[in-house]
Amino acid sequence: MVRTVVAGLDGSPESRAAAEWAAREAKLRGLPLKVVHVREPTPDPLAQAPLLGAETQQHWSERIPREAGEGLRLRHPGVDVTEEQVTGTPADVLVDAANDAELLVLGSRGLSGVGGFLVGSVGLSVVARAEQPVVLVRAGELAAEEHQLDPAGIPSAAAPYRPVVLGLDAAAPADAVIEFGFAEAARRGSVLRVVYGWNLPPYYAYGLALDGSLNEELSQEETAALTEALRPWRQKHPEVEVVLEPRVGSAAGHLVDASREASLVVIGRRIRRGALGARIGPVAHGVLHHATAPVAVVAHD
Repeated sequence: MVRTVVAGLDGSPESRAAAEWAAREAKLRGLPLKVVHVREPTPDPLAQAPLLGAETQQHWSERIPREAGEGLRLRHPGVDVTEEQVTGTPADVLVDAANDAELLVLGSRGLSGVGGFLVGSVGLSVVARAEQPVVLVRAGELAAEEHQLDPAGIPSAAAPYRPVVLGLDAAAPADAVIEFGFAEAARRGSVLRVVYGWNLPPYYAYGLALDGSLNEELSQEETAALTEALRPWRQKHPEVEVVLEPRVGSAAGHLVDASREASLVVIGRRIRRGALGARIGPVAHGVLHHATAPVAVVAHD
C-alpha cells in the first residue's frame, strides 16, 4: 500500500493552513497527499428542512475538499493530491486515516494576541489515540515562518530552515521519537536542537542550596547518557548537525521557549492502552497548547 501524508480538512482557516503545511511536507518526503474531509451525518430534522436538506448539505460539503484540492495542486506543483470525503464522527475517521498514513496533519486555532494553539477536543482525541505521528499546525502558519530571515532581514521560504527542536526524556529516550526528529532535520537540511532535562535533587525542593558542581555533574551525566543513546542516529544521519541543550525545570516550558525559533517541534507520547483509556501526558499537553511552531507528536511504546 502506498503511504501518504493525510491532512484533515473541515473548511476552517486552521485546517487550510494544515493542508498547506501537509503539501509542503509531502513534497519533502516525495509522497502523495490525501485531503480528508469528514462529513458528519445530518440529523433527521435538518435533513427535512427546505434550505438545509440532505442534498444541499452534500453539495456544499463536497465543494470543500474539491476546491481545496484544486488550490493545493496549483500552489504545490509536483505533489500528487487526492481528496476523500468520509461520513462519520471526525475523531474516529481521522484516527483511522492516521493509522493508514505516514503522518496526519491537523489544524488548531491560534490564540488571539498570545502565541500558541487552541487545541479542540477533536484534535486532542486524535493525538491521544493515533499510533502514527500527528502534526498540529496553527491557523495562519506560513511557509516563510519556518525559515530563517534572508540577507535583507525578510522572512523568506528561500532561506534555510530554522532548527528542528526535539524534546526527549533523558532518562528514557524513545527510538521512534529520535528517528522522527533526525529524519525531519535531514529533510530540511537544518540543525537538530535536542532539548532535555532532569529533576533537581529532593533537598533542593526544601530550600537547601544546590551546589554548583553537583548541578554541573548532573548535566554531564545526563548529556553523556543521551549522547550514547543518539549515537546510532548520528551515524545514520551524519549530515545533521546536533546541538544538545540540557535544561533544569519544566520540560514543556523549555520546549515552548525553543519553539519560537523552530521550524518544527517533535515530542513523544507514550501509548497507553489501560483502563483509563487513551490520553496524552502533561508535557505534550503543555507544548501542544503553547508552542508557536508546528508540533509533531510521535507515539511510542
